[in-house]
Amino acid sequence: MATTVPSSKPAPSRDKDSRVKILLYVLGGGGAALVFAVPLVFALVRSLQPGGVIVERPTLSTFFDWTTTNFTDLISQGSLARPILNSLIVSLSTAALTALLATLAGYGFARFRFRGRGGLFSILVLTMMVPFQAILTPLYLQLNAMRLTDSLLGLVLFYTTVNLPFGVFVMRNSFAAIPGELEDSGHVDGAGTPRMLLSVLRPLIMPGAATVALYAFLASWTEFLGALTFLTDQDLYTLPVTLANLQQGTYGQVDFGLLAAGAVIAMVPCVVLYVALQRFYVAGLAAGSVKG
Repeated sequence: MATTVPSSKPAPSRDKDSRVKILLYVLGGGGAALVFAVPLVFALVRSLQPGGVIVERPTLSTFFDWTTTNFTDLISQGSLARPILNSLIVSLSTAALTALLATLAGYGFARFRFRGRGGLFSILVLTMMVPFQAILTPLYLQLNAMRLTDSLLGLVLFYTTVNLPFGVFVMRNSFAAIPGELEDSGHVDGAGTPRMLLSVLRPLIMPGAATVALYAFLASWTEFLGALTFLTDQDLYTLPVTLANLQQGTYGQVDFGLLAAGAVIAMVPCVVLYVALQRFYVAGLAAGSVKG
């Protein structure tokens, strides 16, 4: 006598699940993109509006009243070439020096065993919680004693010192995520520590180094208080300090049109650099989150 096998319930369609996941991914990614893109677009639109329109209540009739007057006035009131060059020199030098020192220090904390290593690294991490504004006076006195005030070199050293704890933290964890057997095999082949860093480990730590460099560049490019404190020579002013001086209108009133145009000009290098190093930045943050 033939027996019938009870039919099981059909399994959920994998294609349907895939479509749902893709839809959720698109909605989530699109929403996150809007959160970051809308303020940038709004800032660009505001920079193209007259100053009188910016301070008024936005209406549909005046929202599309666009003009390039803010940019032309900003360029005509003062030369921005020198401040932009100063900011580029300071920011690029800070990024390169911070990445170099953070790489060397991170390698030492991750690979070398010495007494007090854990306590020293903990103190280094704790310094990230102290804002530099709280120690601005002793920093000024120290730089003044070293004759580094009114100097771009002094500003580079100041920014490097402020950004170095975060850089060491990221690079230490980046090195800790690399298996030690890779270095052992390199030492067997006769590679010393400098060659090990340049030839074997360099491709693996590039995301972390790019993250440190990008973070240091953005922090020094947009920093205002330190540059205002340590620089008094107008020829050495960075872009944020120059924009703060140019945005003042009649009787000390703030010209929001010039301020919006200056913000867009200052934003361009940051956006370009971030887009160029985005894949390294994301990979570096992921590597830096691994507990060593």
